[in-house]
Amino acid sequence: MPIETGRSRLTVQELANRFQNEMIPLSNTVSYFSAAPLVEEEVKQYLQEPIAAVPAAVSALLPPLGILLVPYLERADAGAGEYVVFEKPGENRQVFSAQVVSGEGVILAFATKEEEVADYHYLFYNALAALAADHWKPEDRDRYYRLLREELKLEVHGEVDEHSWHQKQALLRRQTNIRKETRLFRDYARQSFIDTLTLYLHGICCDIDVETGPRQLPSRYLRRRLELLAGLYPPPEGYAVFPDQPASRH
Repeated sequence: MPIETGRSRLTVQELANRFQNEMIPLSNTVSYFSAAPLVEEEVKQYLQEPIAAVPAAVSALLPPLGILLVPYLERADAGAGEYVVFEKPGENRQVFSAQVVSGEGVILAFATKEEEVADYHYLFYNALAALAADHWKPEDRDRYYRLLREELKLEVHGEVDEHSWHQKQALLRRQTNIRKETRLFRDYARQSFIDTLTLYLHGICCDIDVETGPRQLPSRYLRRRLELLAGLYPPPEGYAVFPDQPASRH
């Protein structure tokens, strides 16, 4: 339903609080609210399809989720969060996703006006991956750490995305023993996991291409990471991780 508040804009937190009881359930742990009415195809593209592709083992790591679909998001002053707005903000103040805590769960807000569905899917899975990284099991974390340490030992170049690339460069510049578990290593490993899990989830849901470039992790090492995640978090029944593999059956 459309928002009627008598105010030109609300913070994401205010919107979440005001419309919490009007969230539409999609499952036992996921619900949503849209600032504008959605047609059936939009519900499918923005909500049902991306949620259906999330592995059960990843869902088990996540808190209850509320999803807010809004026209635009505007960065507020420091500490004030983000505003939901209906006119496109200036480029230096425009953001595309936001997160707030609500009760025992988390509210994820996404700006959808003029956004490609593929870009929305990336932001959606990136938000889930970041939440998963806050709650991943120690044994899963240790397996990912071992894989990264092997890459570092072999001086494997590149990463999955810009954020983990910069974290990796910081580790290489500032730490002599790059495989030692320090805060620098943990920060890099966490961001690497987030970026890799984002790609993994996005690839389960959608037919995507990995962009090549001088900063990109070589394909054989990227595949090893994705195979590790597929073992830890098997895709839902009927979904495949790689084009040369059959869809999973449980």
